Amino acid sequence: MSYLVKNYNRKKISFKKGKGSYLYGNDGRKYLDFVQGIAVNSLGHAHPKLVRVINNQSKKLWHVSNAFIIPEGETLAKKLVKKTFADYVMFQNSGAEATEASIKVARRYFYSIGKPQKNRIICIKNSFHGRTLAAIYASGSKKMTEGFGPKIQGFDHFKFGDHERLKKLITKKTAAIMIETIMGEGGIKEIPDWCLKELRRLCNQKGILLILDEVQCGIGRTGDFFAFDKSRVKPDIVPIAKGIGGGFPIGAVLMNKKVASAMTVGSHGSTFGGNPLAMKIGNQVMDIVSNNYFLNNIKKNSKFFLKELNELKEKFPKIIKNIRGRGFLIGLQLHEDQTKFIDDLMKNKLLTIKAAENVVRILPPLNVKKSEIISALKIIEKVCQNYI
Repeated sequence: MSYLVKNYNRKKISFKKGKGSYLYGNDGRKYLDFVQGIAVNSLGHAHPKLVRVINNQSKKLWHVSNAFIIPEGETLAKKLVKKTFADYVMFQNSGAEATEASIKVARRYFYSIGKPQKNRIICIKNSFHGRTLAAIYASGSKKMTEGFGPKIQGFDHFKFGDHERLKKLITKKTAAIMIETIMGEGGIKEIPDWCLKELRRLCNQKGILLILDEVQCGIGRTGDFFAFDKSRVKPDIVPIAKGIGGGFPIGAVLMNKKVASAMTVGSHGSTFGGNPLAMKIGNQVMDIVSNNYFLNNIKKNSKFFLKELNELKEKFPKIIKNIRGRGFLIGLQLHEDQTKFIDDLMKNKLLTIKAAENVVRILPPLNVKKSEIISALKIIEKVCQNYI
């Protein structure tokens, strides 16, 4: 009997250890892990440099209050600012906290300049921004908000790609537009570069803020440090998490100087956010993932992976409907419900996870080997053969 609350439909499998791209089950089997904690373990399991950093720092200092200067956090913030659009960073513990804080930052900015009525945020319907109360209502998902009323006000929604609806939603009360650069839970749907540029232009024209949620698609996942880098757009606010900790809980809000000026003493806080242990790990992940050679290798290997997946799509057109995504944020969209397909992949020792629209989400570590990609392709092809 499990005493855990039944809010997860857990697969009947558990693991005793992990190494790189692999998990070793308590059933004695070795699994190729292309879930990686849902895009969290950016460097795979038990990366030797992260193990060394954790061991060393754990003997020194784990946690102090943000009432004091934390040098490790100052260092990581500087690295993030030097690599990105941002001028300032505010550390959190998770993606949900980072998006929740981003909402607060946007509203607080307009309050600080004497426009408190500008407090509504426009989001894509059925997007995903986390599981806190504000975040689920920002997502506009009936399924996620069911039973958690009363409704949190302040969010307006448009369907993915409905640009006319988006424009009509902008009023004198609008503070920001918040979207995932690539929708993860929503089915690996990418916002095109031209659309990101138009959003930036629209926000400039209307005097509102642009929030790009990069919790899942950021930190090298696409082969660029941020998914929006390719478009050369500069957002105002960006929440991050997942990959920046390499498996350790870290979240953050990156912001420009304009909006950061509103976050004065006492305006926000986090007990654990930015603790020395987390920051030391984040610094090591940042040093590896932000390297241009590392990022270019992601682009090279993911290009091969996507090409081969598209060839499988041509080979099995009645099974595979579409290949989505960029870098190592990949969606294998099926014609039918993907649940059995994912179970069959697992039986063949490849772990994947669901997304909306019958999508099988494929999230290898960013340092995955080409040989491991080939192994995954062989398993996917074998499972497809069984459906003929």
